[in-house]
Parts: sequence; C-alpha cells; structure tokens
Amino acid sequence: MSREGPLSCPLIEATAALRDSVERLAFSPPVAYIYNPLHYAWETHCQYLTQYGTAPKRVLFLGMNPGPFGMAQTAVPFGEIRAVHDWMGLRGAIGSPPVEHPKRPVKGFDTKRSEISGRRLWGLFEQRFVTARAFFTDHFVANYCPLLFLEASGRNRTPDKLSSKERKPLYAACDKHLLQWIATLKPQWVIAIGTFAEKRIQHTLQDHAIRVGRILHPSPASPATNRNWAESVTAQLETLGVWG
Repeated sequence: MSREGPLSCPLIEATAALRDSVERLAFSPPVAYIYNPLHYAWETHCQYLTQYGTAPKRVLFLGMNPGPFGMAQTAVPFGEIRAVHDWMGLRGAIGSPPVEHPKRPVKGFDTKRSEISGRRLWGLFEQRFVTARAFFTDHFVANYCPLLFLEASGRNRTPDKLSSKERKPLYAACDKHLLQWIATLKPQWVIAIGTFAEKRIQHTLQDHAIRVGRILHPSPASPATNRNWAESVTAQLETLGVWG
C-alpha cells in the first residue's frame, strides 16, 4: 500500500494532512518522547479507514489520544491487539517511531500487554454486535489527537496537560480534522468517550446541529470504570437514545 493509501477512501487525504501537520509541531519538557502511529503504522490505519470508515455513520465515538498499548501499537483507536487483529481482521505492517522510550517499545501485533481501555470498549461492541462488520455499519471510533506524549519516566502526558502555547496549534489541527470527520461521515450522534473529548466536541461543533453525548471513559484509572463499566455505558447510551 502506498504512503498516501488507497484513493477510494475520502478520509485518507484528510488524515494524511493531520498526520503531517502534527508532525511539524514542537513540544517541550516534560514531554520527552512523541509517537505518531499515523506515520509508522500508516498501512494499518489506512486499512481501518478503508474497511470501516465508509460513510455515512449514525454514531461517531471520539476518544482523546493513543494509549501506549493500544493505538500506539496498532494505529487503531483504543487498539487492543486481539480486537484489531482478530475481531476487525486488520493485518497492516507496523513500524516504530524514530525514537522509542525503552519502557514503551512498539511491537505491533506482537505486543503481549493488553490495553484495558480498548479491551473494555471493543469488548462491549463485540458483545452487542457480535461481528465488526455489524458494528461498523452504523458506528465508527476515532481519536481526537493522533499523538502519544511520554515523559522521561514513561508516564503518559495527556494533551490537556500540555502548555497553552503547545495546545493551541495542536487543537487547531485536531479541530479541523474533527470537522472533516463530521463532513464525511455525517453522523447523527457524536459520543465523547470521557470529559476531554466532550469539551473538544462542544467547542468544535458549537455551530453544528448534531446531537452530542458522553459515556464513561473505560480507563481503569477511574474507580467508577471498574464497577460494571459495560453495563453502565450501555445504560448511558440507551438513556441518550443512541441504542434502543
């Protein structure tokens, strides 16, 4: 597959532009390492877009940015290995970032550690829809920001913890891309996965007549997610009217 991906998918060009625009940004300490899976795992991301990103979609789920054991490994949002490789059937080549943190190597589909957030999210969708094709008929999952930021210790530094000077150009590029998602997929609902995504959606889509909701983030860092997360989120989506 070429670097620019198959031309049949309208999201390829927009995502390539995002990929390259955020690559040109600079970030200062405590950010020590920056992973851009849209570069080193572009082939797999293109497979994700072309197989499952065809328009329109009734529901667009939006997360924050890659996790070290999820999208950083597979280039798929919340990209838990089994879900991406086995359930979605994606097999693209995975490279590695130019400079890796020794505690956070990119091993792609050979990664042994499972991302809990991804296992919970995709596990819920698999339980409800059984096949990936059935889920992606009306749904899609994206991340607001494509970059993973790591401190020298290996700790994640989320986009909201960047300096205001660094956030401004990053958010501008990501806001523009979110609008391209909306224009292409034409969703009836945009569902934020967590509060960060909700804030960015509300800011970016304030002039658009699109229904916005939020579900509990599946990260184990929050005690609330460790008590029947799937049941809680299903109830949230049913209350919103997203799921019947």
